[in-house]
Amino acid sequence: MASKMLWASRAASHLRISVFQRGFSTVLKDLKYFDSHEWVKVDGNSATIGITDHAQDHLGDVVYVELPEVGKEVTQGNSFGAVESVKATSDVNAPVSGKVLEVNEELSNSPGLVNSSPYENGWIIKVELSDSGELNKLMDSDKYSKFCEEEDSKH
Repeated sequence: MASKMLWASRAASHLRISVFQRGFSTVLKDLKYFDSHEWVKVDGNSATIGITDHAQDHLGDVVYVELPEVGKEVTQGNSFGAVESVKATSDVNAPVSGKVLEVNEELSNSPGLVNSSPYENGWIIKVELSDSGELNKLMDSDKYSKFCEEEDSKH
């Protein structure tokens, strides 16, 4: 009996490790995703932008977020700021074009919100959309999940 218990706990610990290494990230259904791991939540003519759970997981602990000025124009595919983590500094790209309406000031004091709450409290900017057609170039949650899996399998 004891050896069966030991085998079961070994199997459980092995499973836990392999699941951890795969690192299934949370991908929310109602968002659109850009191939540099930013998400967009559209509400009328306004879009909230942040980095995905997958991105924050790869970056590690975020220590600083560089925010753009309110009123700045951002262009789809171009960098508008940066996220600095203990491992690296990474540009944050605009998944859509528009004018910055609001920046998340909370991130100045609590950059770790990007890690702990990438889709809620860790949002980075809100923009006024200048071309809603650009949304068609973004991935939905299923495509983005597949994209992440393929990207991870190459590393």
